[in-house]
Amino acid sequence: MDIKRIIDEIDHQILQILQEKARIPNAEVARRVGMVPSAVLERIRKLEERGFIEGYEVRLNPHEFGQGLTAFVQLRVVADERLVEQLCAVTGVQEVHQVAGEDGYLLKLRVADNTELGVVLRDELAPLKGVISTRTCIVLNTIKETRQIDLNR
Repeated sequence: MDIKRIIDEIDHQILQILQEKARIPNAEVARRVGMVPSAVLERIRKLEERGFIEGYEVRLNPHEFGQGLTAFVQLRVVADERLVEQLCAVTGVQEVHQVAGEDGYLLKLRVADNTELGVVLRDELAPLKGVISTRTCIVLNTIKETRQIDLNR
């Protein structure tokens, strides 16, 4: 899908600016796109209503909060209607993805260390009805991590 067919160039610029710095003052966005602040605010409101903007969040440093270990856990599962809700409630789970292939779900976790990861795997994930097996990959170093969308494709 060509995003430029759905939104105009000004909306595209506004989205790019907000992705770079969500807390930028509306007046600064307006200055950068050459519009009055009230018109930019209305455009942002419409982008939110249309679902282009899902929300705004602050990126915190996980190490500062004792959650320096990142791990990805692949789960083989059998269908259980409550499983997804339970996976979302597991300690440290940041993302839950349903994936194709023999593994049913891929989880991203942030925990303190290997000990806490072991507790989560043993005491929270393994007992869940529907979980057949887990396979864990511990992140040694994160090279790139972003939620930004490439608006120029």
